[in-house]
Amino acid sequence: MRRTVQKSLRLIAFSILGLLPGVVFAQQTIRVNCGGPSFTDSKGQIWQADIGFSGGTEESISSAVAGTSDALLFEDYRWNPTGYSFKVPNGPYHVNLYFVEANPQSEVPGARVFNVSLQGVKTFANLDIFAAAGANTALIKTSNITVSTGAINIGFAPVSGLNPKISAIEIIPGAAQPTLTLNFKYPDGTPVSGNLNYAITSPLLNFQGAAALSNGQAQCILFANPSALGISAQFNVNLNLTDTAGHQLWQINLGMNPSGVNLGAVQSSALNVVVQKQ
Repeated sequence: MRRTVQKSLRLIAFSILGLLPGVVFAQQTIRVNCGGPSFTDSKGQIWQADIGFSGGTEESISSAVAGTSDALLFEDYRWNPTGYSFKVPNGPYHVNLYFVEANPQSEVPGARVFNVSLQGVKTFANLDIFAAAGANTALIKTSNITVSTGAINIGFAPVSGLNPKISAIEIIPGAAQPTLTLNFKYPDGTPVSGNLNYAITSPLLNFQGAAALSNGQAQCILFANPSALGISAQFNVNLNLTDTAGHQLWQINLGMNPSGVNLGAVQSSALNVVVQKQ
């Protein structure tokens, strides 16, 4: 039993949470340098010049950006966009949104707060880049979505302070990958309602996000190669479960090294967790 649980926890470490049925299609990864020209990163990946946007203006910063091996990707950004839209085949996708706060006027909590929506659903509410990552430090917000309308739509709406900004967008197709299903129930067997929140941190990256439970379940796509998410060194994973009232019901912290885990033979897995009701 202990070995089974340890294996499941290893799978969690390479999971980005969200409801993603596995579908095979030929869509290529989309990478966009928001507000800037085409860019080739340290891994040789090409980011297109700014496309797909509505509203906003192109701007740039000259501050050094920490927490990334590709600081130049964060120097250009689109300020105050209404949104971005990309035509894609229907199916599952993993979306990475890249931010940095380098404006001295907004280097205090609450100085720039905005909402980000995916497919018309508010996904990152009251996003405060400085509060999440500090000044001049890369922040990546990530979520999984399923497209059924032939397009990925990303929306931005100001809440308070300065207007929204974004440095880069990365959209990775969620082709048929193994899945991990996490089941959360109370002792009487009823499913938990709430959110499974996650944060993945490494010397170069900071991923944060959440997945709403569906009938007590959160389903994850597993990436056998963590470099698909830009993870190449020791990293830490924090998962915590909150109910609809905001009570934290469960939490786990893991330290992982990509070289120590091999998911090549994994087809699917599940982890069942019983929590006390608050």
